[in-house]
Amino acid sequence: MSETVKTPNQRLKLLYLYKILFEKTDATHCISMPDIISELEQYGISAARKALYDDIEALRTFGVDIVYSKGTSSGYRIDSRLFELSELKLLADGISSSRFLTEHKSNEIIKKLATLTSTYSGKEIGRQLYVTNRLKSGNDKICNNVDKINQAIRDKRKIGFKYFDYDLNKKKKYRDRLHICSPYAMAWNNEQYYLVAMYDKYPDTLTNFRVDRMENVQVADVKAEPVPKNFSLFEYLKSSFSMFSGKSESVTLRFSNHLINPVLDRFGKDIMIFPYDEDSFIVHTDIKTEQPAPFFGWLFQFGDKAEIITPINLREEFQKMLRKVSELYI
Repeated sequence: MSETVKTPNQRLKLLYLYKILFEKTDATHCISMPDIISELEQYGISAARKALYDDIEALRTFGVDIVYSKGTSSGYRIDSRLFELSELKLLADGISSSRFLTEHKSNEIIKKLATLTSTYSGKEIGRQLYVTNRLKSGNDKICNNVDKINQAIRDKRKIGFKYFDYDLNKKKKYRDRLHICSPYAMAWNNEQYYLVAMYDKYPDTLTNFRVDRMENVQVADVKAEPVPKNFSLFEYLKSSFSMFSGKSESVTLRFSNHLINPVLDRFGKDIMIFPYDEDSFIVHTDIKTEQPAPFFGWLFQFGDKAEIITPINLREEFQKMLRKVSELYI
């Protein structure tokens, strides 16, 4: 009776068998036993059918969902995986369209996602790379920065970083001082990633920073300021338009009844709705009004179907803005 020739890779047979099944099969592609043996030989591994049956059963016991399909293309395949193909495509779409990631980093992550399924399905995910000419970040170290920020939030430590804007020549223009802050939360808003923090320069209010405009993020060996009592990221984001920082103010707004959907999209389903008349309703909410232009822009899209009731000073400020804009077109 001949013995199987031992090769350096022979002890890795089970791992390579799993690799072959993972890469070469999916819900619509099977691999036959002769093809499995042939694939293993390419890795320098010899295997008999009976031993492979036992190996496949061992992988099933381990939790790999291997099924045998009969028919014209009979063979073995992995039937279910941690991520369905539709889920990976959804993730790839989100990564591809994320403005805070550079195109290079987006493509790099999508290629990694493609390895979480078979080579056949991976090609479908790879097609997500076609998304180009979208506004993308120029900061290729953003993932590393996000990791450091999350570390600081977890360890309740302050962070330091350089913050920049762009000039008219599209060049980075760094702000004068090193920014030191206590990070509290990361937030996704209007296709951008933001850090909500207590900035040492403005300790009486929360400040938002665009993560893609932060560089050289370092976790400091200094305890962060405690998170403000009753801080709710949801409530904070609900009061913010375009993530401008500043103190919030209570406002009352009137909307035509047909605007209920955009109002709920903006302020959430928990907001209280009160009838105003037969055709409209009012809401009371908190809004950051120190830089009201983003809020005014959101409200203006509804024309005469939306109105600021109170406070009067905000109503008057909106009137002034409308007059200035209208004068440009006279």
